[in-house]
Amino acid sequence: MGKVKGLVLCGGTGTRLRPITYYFQKTMIPIGSKQKPLLEYVVRLLKFHRVADVAFLINYKGEQIQNYFDEGARFDVKISYVQDDPALKGTGGAVLNAYKQGVITTKDTILVYYGDILTNMNLQRMLREHNKRKASVTIALAKGFTVRVGVAELESDGKIKGFVEKPTLEKPVSIGILALDGGILGMLNRLKRKGRELDLMRDVVPHLIRKGNPVYGHLAKSFWYDVGSTEAYEKLDPKLVDKTMSFLF
Repeated sequence: MGKVKGLVLCGGTGTRLRPITYYFQKTMIPIGSKQKPLLEYVVRLLKFHRVADVAFLINYKGEQIQNYFDEGARFDVKISYVQDDPALKGTGGAVLNAYKQGVITTKDTILVYYGDILTNMNLQRMLREHNKRKASVTIALAKGFTVRVGVAELESDGKIKGFVEKPTLEKPVSIGILALDGGILGMLNRLKRKGRELDLMRDVVPHLIRKGNPVYGHLAKSFWYDVGSTEAYEKLDPKLVDKTMSFLF
């Protein structure tokens, strides 16, 4: 495995978390009884799994992140910062910008972590699988995701024959953590179209699959939680956070 570089996406405005994000960067919202920022749990998880070279891809209220984490010495990691380029939109654009800034290289293994995800998954296990399979991309997946809306079953004429309130999906869903082989970074530049967002999951991964590149899933049985909406944040039990994430402290 090449050098592992952690990239944390934490530049979004957090519209689903308003009005909280009028005051906080979404990755800096306090969670658990310790009321530490969500992003601190991410940093501690990366360090726990020996990913100690980390870049934060920042934009909206990025100063809050820089003021809290500085260069990372307090957490025994090295932290650098990449300001989003308005011309490179979307998650793929943010990664491409980090490549253009020289923060990541084609020789690296890149662990992309969406900054509003809380999990205790074994990142090293995923990275080992990624390396063993010589994958272009490995995507962390989980089963048992609860859809937050009701789902209707329809007859052909539109008549509702059944309704399931907030069903649980058995199919694996992406949980916002990906391992990328640095060799695909040049392809991001070719995929980019002027004025359009370049999204990792919507654009980059399907393109790689179509081209026959090895794209794998890593099915994690760990705890994970998307904190990216006000409803989800309000339902996140501080005691659950303390119990599940205590190994980081």
